[in-house]
Amino acid sequence: MQYINSLAYAQSLDKKDPLKSFRDEFYIPKHKGQDTLYFTGNSLGLQPKGTAKIINEELELWKERGVEGHFEGERPWFHYHKFAKESLAKIVGAKPEEVVPMNSLTTNLHLLMVSFYRPTAKRFKIITEAGAFPSDQYALESQVKFHGFNPDEAIIELAPREGETTIRTEDIVEAIEHNASQLALVMFSGVQYFTGQLFDIETITAAGHTAGAVVGFDLAHAAGNAPLALHNHQVDFAVWCHYKYLNSGPGSVAGAFVHSKHANNPNLPRFAGWWGHNEEERFLMKKGFRPMAGADGWQLSNANVLTTAALLASLEVIDKAGFEKMRSKSVLLTGYLEFLLNDTFSSHEILILTPNDPSQRGAQLSISLINNGRKVFDALAAQGVVADWREPNLNEGQAGVIRIAPTPLYNRFEDVFTFVKLLRKAIG
Repeated sequence: MQYINSLAYAQSLDKKDPLKSFRDEFYIPKHKGQDTLYFTGNSLGLQPKGTAKIINEELELWKERGVEGHFEGERPWFHYHKFAKESLAKIVGAKPEEVVPMNSLTTNLHLLMVSFYRPTAKRFKIITEAGAFPSDQYALESQVKFHGFNPDEAIIELAPREGETTIRTEDIVEAIEHNASQLALVMFSGVQYFTGQLFDIETITAAGHTAGAVVGFDLAHAAGNAPLALHNHQVDFAVWCHYKYLNSGPGSVAGAFVHSKHANNPNLPRFAGWWGHNEEERFLMKKGFRPMAGADGWQLSNANVLTTAALLASLEVIDKAGFEKMRSKSVLLTGYLEFLLNDTFSSHEILILTPNDPSQRGAQLSISLINNGRKVFDALAAQGVVADWREPNLNEGQAGVIRIAPTPLYNRFEDVFTFVKLLRKAIG
């Protein structure tokens, strides 16, 4: 697409945007009485205006019915986790029985690694990306130690080639093949939080399976952002949060996926809990764990109703918008941001870490500022830009990275144009 660096052009794209009305479905934070330029949907999505309504409905049910709310009302709490399944399955490319909202992301990661990281004296190694989000690093390290292995020997971290900012898929495949005889688990992000790289989930999964390993993904920055096909790509398990691109609120309930080829195996080792037990027998209070079918069998406790209610409110908006339309706009919006940056700045001023191929990224661009990075970020914040600052952790000599995520439901092309103008002024 041939973009133009002008305000009039950006406004013309907004007028033609089929999703333009969805901005009105969200509360936009203010700065000095004006809407902020909010580009941190990759950290915390904005609140849908319908969130309070659905949460208040559950509060009213609690007030009026008390404990009977578990079995009465429009959405009985006993089945609450089920009300999100259809929508979540579409977002991550799964069958409804393969997904479940529960717990927090890292809790889910530990629970699923209990089932899917089963190291032996011969097969104990894990391949992951260098610079993974700390939660993943700590989870992998502690699981390895729990099984009696040395993380320095068991965890193989893959980094970009010298002079590059992202990891080549062929290097991942080569590392998997090289370590095939000792490999137990391949565990990557869907979208790398720092660089914004969207990994080739299908190719990585196929390579891992050929090597005889289990393959899982942390989709915290991918769910609701990038197209996913977990079932068809034969991913063994995945976890994600809902408070980023899925707008369910701070600390909201997370999600988990277990492929159907595993999900109905009652003999698969797991840490069991009451809510994962066969619901037809749950209140018989007997010994002997019999897991629910599908991903539900990994639940520990009953649903956190209020945070799941917030998730349902957001999923209602996403279902109405349609994820395919969201992805189409995201590609255009992020592409416009990339065009403006390249048209406005030299390579001596900024470096875009994120791949320039739309199929290898979501809504995020990670912009490394060559000089005075933190000062520039603070100047942008003073002008009402809500972005994300990250200290450098991949390439020596970087002054820091600003992560910008123009999300399709509430960001406009004019927002992107204005941001680049403010960045030009801040850099000088």
